[in-house]
Amino acid sequence: MEIIAHNAQNVQGGRDFISRITICRILTGHTEADTLHGKKEGDGMAELRIGCLVMAAGSGSRFGRNKLEAVIDGKTLLRRALEAVPREEFACVTVVTQYDGAAALAEEFGFAVVRNDRPEDGLSRTVRLGTEAMASCGAIMYQVADQPLLERDTVRREVELFRAHPDRIVGLGHNGVRGNPCIFPRRFFPELMALTGDTGGNVVIRAHPESLLLYETAAAELRDVDTVEALAAIRTEKIM
Repeated sequence: MEIIAHNAQNVQGGRDFISRITICRILTGHTEADTLHGKKEGDGMAELRIGCLVMAAGSGSRFGRNKLEAVIDGKTLLRRALEAVPREEFACVTVVTQYDGAAALAEEFGFAVVRNDRPEDGLSRTVRLGTEAMASCGAIMYQVADQPLLERDTVRREVELFRAHPDRIVGLGHNGVRGNPCIFPRRFFPELMALTGDTGGNVVIRAHPESLLLYETAAAELRDVDTVEALAAIRTEKIM
């Protein structure tokens, strides 16, 4: 296991809230009252309960359509993202999406679903909804849904690194360049939920570069699919 220096560069309410908390409470053993009143986890392993947020609510403006339905080797990008989640490592897995098909697939995996009814508000709304839903966790891993080459075992090892350094932000990286997913301890939840517009955790990381640790992995695993050309390139390379 290799840790890269922390000054790595970047690659890049109401009733519904209660229902989302309830879903995760079943898995974490925390009550709604604990979450709503800001009660923190207990000492020891309880503080290492980790949630996983799969962010699948984007409109794919650069791609030209819902890219989560794009297929590589017979599997959609979203299915590949969900298969990359090592479920046994997490107290709760939540998929935030605007799409009926994505919600149905997430439920097939046994994951909780939160609907983003205002995806036009940008990535920050997905981050906020997912963080609220898993606010009882001691940390949350924020995973994008368009890294088709991301390996489940790599994510598992990233979680292991975080468990060894639970006060740090832990992300994947290659040669000192940060990628996704990233795991944030609870102390960063207020900043994550305060994000606005089309911004995500990179804003928080830039504000706390001393807190970042990277788990080294292959560059291919960090590649995302923002455009049709990027998808075609990955398809071609897999064939070759």
